Amino acid sequence: MDILIIESSPHARGESSSNLLAERFADGAREKGHKTGVFDAGHAGISPCAGCNYCGMSGPCALDDGMTELRRLILSSDMTVFVTPLYYFGFSAQLKAVIDRFYAFNGALAAKGLHTALITAAWDDNADMMDEIAAHYKKLCRYLRFKDRGMILATGCGTVSMTSRSPFMRRAYELGKSI
Repeated sequence: MDILIIESSPHARGESSSNLLAERFADGAREKGHKTGVFDAGHAGISPCAGCNYCGMSGPCALDDGMTELRRLILSSDMTVFVTPLYYFGFSAQLKAVIDRFYAFNGALAAKGLHTALITAAWDDNADMMDEIAAHYKKLCRYLRFKDRGMILATGCGTVSMTSRSPFMRRAYELGKSI
């Protein structure tokens, strides 16, 4: 399986808890023989959807930015893993911009039968902090007919150090290995 990991943290490589968990997921997936690639949406300069309807929901988008390449990568992959820090109970602005830009290829995404997973990390250690992002992800999966392969909802993972000592490192690896 060709797995595309979309990282969306605005933090530099090596300083993101969610990206650290994504690396462990990739380790598990590669161990099972899958090919993994990473797209850094956190630094790709993807603009929000302009709502202009130029695309007519089937593209191309009027905006020519990092999403042009990401669209190609998503449509050529078998699985996409959404990786985000938890910001105010939801996706990072960088990942939300990506998801909003799905509008330009809704039909192609829904027809593809894409496998997906969500990896998110939060500083707070209360599990209920993840309710809204989990609900949003599940709704996205239903709407675009994604095949949900699992979620890592990592609480108490505010720093790379905290995350590296957490049980979520193993869970992310096991999720990758289960694909």
